[in-house]
Order: sequence, then structure tokens, then C-alpha cells
Amino acid sequence: MHYIEVDDLSFRYEDEPVLQNIHFTVDPGEFVILTGENGAAKSTLLRNILGLLKPSHGSAKISPINTRNEKLAIGYIPQQVASYNAGFPSTVLELVQSGRYQRGKWFKRLDEEDHVHVKQALDSVGMWDQRNKKVGDLSGGQKQRISLARIFATDPDLFILDEPTTGMDIESRTQFYELLKHNSEFHGKGILMVTHDHEDIKQYADRHIHLVRKEDSPWRCFSMDSCKEPSKLHS
Repeated sequence: MHYIEVDDLSFRYEDEPVLQNIHFTVDPGEFVILTGENGAAKSTLLRNILGLLKPSHGSAKISPINTRNEKLAIGYIPQQVASYNAGFPSTVLELVQSGRYQRGKWFKRLDEEDHVHVKQALDSVGMWDQRNKKVGDLSGGQKQRISLARIFATDPDLFILDEPTTGMDIESRTQFYELLKHNSEFHGKGILMVTHDHEDIKQYADRHIHLVRKEDSPWRCFSMDSCKEPSKLHS
């Protein structure tokens, strides 16, 4: 089965073509990265996949079920998702723990497995030591990190991530990539991640999809160049 299936997708804003002839899949247990120059409509492609935009041609589908024949759970992080203000009352730990309640635990105490998920999530973004701080007192980059941690804590089947490592140092990025790889390889998660740091991430990714400008297009129209093997990643 495919968690994501994009078939000959094209998209335009009014009369301006933006994406053309895009086709790829993301399967359970696969870690796929998506790159392209600034303005290559990478975020637009993600919004087509999520159903927030409608393709002008072709299709983009997300499986309704996971490999266990249950409803598919999606963890989506758009660019710069964090917007918590100074008056936000929760601590970092409380916010990330709240991600576990989405798994049917609204009226239950968190168990040992929940606490392990939460700690791993905060460790992966370098924020465990900040767990008792108020969310509203954090910097913008730190708020981005805990938003990622909360998504990890929800334990989704499919991750769709739009440049999630913005504001992270190299050590935090490495921990984050290692956790993503662990989730795909050992827990069967599907991952599609937009990134500009593909040199850092190439040892972890299974496949690289690169959006390139069409040479014969007068518009900023991008098509796909897909590399099957991580060793063939290019800029």
C-alpha cells in the first residue's frame, strides 16, 4: 500500500503554472525528502497532498487507513508553526504531554509508554532540559522545536514536515533525523519532509525528490527529478 500517492499532478494559480508532471509515492516505512530552490512550490505541493489545495490536473491521495487497517493518523508541521504568545500558561512538558491525549486517553492517566514517548520527543529536539519552562517564555526557535516534539508524541502513522529543523543547531538536527529514521525503519512510519539541508540528512533518507525548473517554461514552473538511492542525492 501507499500512504501517499501523487499521480501526474499539475497545479496552477489562476493562469500561472506552478507544478507540472509530479508523480511519486511514499510508503509505510519510507523516509522521503523533498528539495528544490527557493520558490520551487514545495509547500504548495504539500498542501495539494493534504487536500488544502486542488490540483489542476492529476491527483494526490493519502491512504485513509494504516497498515493495521485502522484510520491513518497524520502528523503535519507547516513552516514556522509555533505562535504561542507570552501569556500561554502551559509548561513545555504539559504541552508535549497533551499530544498523548489524542490517542484516546482524555480521561486516563498517562502510563509509562506515554512518558517514554514524551521524553524521546523532547530529547529529539533538544528541549528535555527546558521541560519545566513556560511555553510563552521561549524563543521562536524553541517554540518551533516543542511543536515538533508534540507531533512526535502523538505517534502518527504518516509525518508530513515542511522544513521542520529551522532554528535547530546541528546536534539537534542530527537527533531529530535519527528519530525520524528510527520511526520509519523500526515502526513503519511514512515520512515526507521538505528540507534544504539535504547534505545533512542524506545518510538517513531512503529517497530524494528534487523539484527543478522546466527549461521551456516562461513561468516559474517546476517538475520532478527523483533519485532512487540516497547515495545519488544532489544539489
